[in-house]
Amino acid sequence: MKGKRSVLYYINCAVICALLIGSAWYIYRQPDSGAFARILLAVSGLAVISLAAALIVRERNYVKNVSAFAKGITAAQRESLYNFPSPAIIIDGEKNIIWSNLAFDRDVLPDGISFGKPVTDFFEYDEKSVLSDEGSVITLNGRFYKVKGMRADTQGEMFTVVYLSDETAFEQLKYEYKQSRPTVMLVVIDNYDELLQNAKESEKSHTVVEIEKLVENFIESTTGVAKKISSDRFMMIVEERHLVQMIKNRFPILDKAREIKVGERRCVTLSIGVGHLAENIAQSEVYARQALDMCLGRGGDQAAVKTDSGFEFFGGVSNGMEKRTKVKSRIIATALLELVKESDTVFIMGHKMGDMDSVGAATGLCAAMRSIGNEAYVVVDPDKNLAKPIINYIKQYEKQEFYISPSQAIMRLDEQSVVIIVDTHNPDFVDSPELYHSAEKIVVMDHHRKMVKHIDDAVIFFHEPQASSVCEMITELIQYFGDKAKLTPPQAEAVLAGIMLDTKNFVMRTGVRTFEAAAYLRRIGADTVSVKKLFSNSIDTYQQKSMLITNAEVYEGCAVATARASSPSMKVAAAQAADELLGINGVDASFVMYEDGGIVYVSARSMGAFNVQIIMEALGGGGHQTMAGAQLKSTLTNVKAMVFQAIDDYLDTLEESEKNKKK
Repeated sequence: MKGKRSVLYYINCAVICALLIGSAWYIYRQPDSGAFARILLAVSGLAVISLAAALIVRERNYVKNVSAFAKGITAAQRESLYNFPSPAIIIDGEKNIIWSNLAFDRDVLPDGISFGKPVTDFFEYDEKSVLSDEGSVITLNGRFYKVKGMRADTQGEMFTVVYLSDETAFEQLKYEYKQSRPTVMLVVIDNYDELLQNAKESEKSHTVVEIEKLVENFIESTTGVAKKISSDRFMMIVEERHLVQMIKNRFPILDKAREIKVGERRCVTLSIGVGHLAENIAQSEVYARQALDMCLGRGGDQAAVKTDSGFEFFGGVSNGMEKRTKVKSRIIATALLELVKESDTVFIMGHKMGDMDSVGAATGLCAAMRSIGNEAYVVVDPDKNLAKPIINYIKQYEKQEFYISPSQAIMRLDEQSVVIIVDTHNPDFVDSPELYHSAEKIVVMDHHRKMVKHIDDAVIFFHEPQASSVCEMITELIQYFGDKAKLTPPQAEAVLAGIMLDTKNFVMRTGVRTFEAAAYLRRIGADTVSVKKLFSNSIDTYQQKSMLITNAEVYEGCAVATARASSPSMKVAAAQAADELLGINGVDASFVMYEDGGIVYVSARSMGAFNVQIIMEALGGGGHQTMAGAQLKSTLTNVKAMVFQAIDDYLDTLEESEKNKKK
């Protein structure tokens, strides 16, 4: 019998063997068994005869069908098919090879005997693909073949004639084409001017030479080229084969750049934009610029690979260097004033569940706009926000309507209105998506690291990832609005409260410009005691925070706490608990999770050595290196497991980066 046996065949064999063994054993054990044993033995013998007969009949039918097929073609056809220059085989309905021509025996299987064997013993056979117009590409003995087939029906028996054409040269050419595809990479030295501003001339020269040597050594191991196009920018063009290796090694040039020191405490960091999988070099350069913008918007010291399907990030383990120049703030202030002059009404909106930074910045900007003669309002959900102390405090001093709900803003919105979004640049996070989509003119002001999904239709996009808070950015803008722009002491205190919230009382992410902004607010009347009172907690919030801290556990140097929301104050308590957990010895980061209404909220904090932004981005959230968060529709148990997995992945990435650094 040729080919593979059916399942029924093996079942029959097993039954017959069992009958024979059973009857023999029974007769041996019971010599005087009599008629029963003889009947059992007779049945077994009949089964053997029946199976043998079936095999003989099947074999004869098989030979008969093959003979019938052979008779169906003339001698000339057989001769031409046998000597056909391309390899060819004929397989039966059970996919057994019943014939092969000279080219197949000589070129495809010179040392193997194929007759009577299943075709799947030699290569992967997908009948649907083989019979299609395109055929199927297979590998056999180190070569590539395109396999195409045709069906033939001879006296009820189905045969398939399969042709193989050698595509090895074409496949090798296609592989080489893909591997040699050029990709544009743009490399920028982060904050080049600020980095070398106070350095000695010898230090400047040494730093520039070391950076150029670093780039040259990086490109020397490839077939690519590198060109310095400005004092702080390089362009590279590398082939796909080398770029894949760079991605696999997570761009080791980032780690080596940080080894270059400028003075005692400053080190060089790079931002790399990669335009991957583009159709041509021009499109690759556009992709590279977009990727570089994402890198700079996320604080620098990382590489971003842009493809037609999105971004992939590598690095980002250090804090971005603070820019001391305020030129950008002055330019943005001028452009914003011109835009506002052409508008009737200004609506200032923050993110969902607005906090003191979001609402405080909106309050300060609204007050400044009103002082220079514009109609302005702060749009905030009156029920779902975390800044009620600020709202209630400002309402005591404001006679006119200052805060309005999103529904009120939508009713007053017209074509000449401007909507300013503060403290977020993700369209999904704004307090009122309907207001955002209805507005003709959008302005975005944010300090969070840039996310892949961001508002891309803004007239003005003021983004400073090095800033401590959006309140700091607003304070700088107000100083360039002119002498008419003034804030009352309560309004200045609302802005100062936002700065103190995001800096944890001037401890985290605090730079020179942070203190300059705070000094300006203090100078115009902000009282630190009044600001401190805005942070007073209720007894319920304090108890919730204490409960979270008590239930915390330490995992891989991270404090993790979970709870189910039992009061509206849980969000505030979770954020405060995440801050306080950083005070535990051996804790580099903290993650506090709580479930409310089917949604799990995660607050993540660190002291800078642990990048919680990467952890939260793995969960679909975002934020800063030291402060981030996420919201997931899942269970508390699942999210906790996801956080643990993200921590493990992050630590594995750091470990791999250290290994690459030592190589």
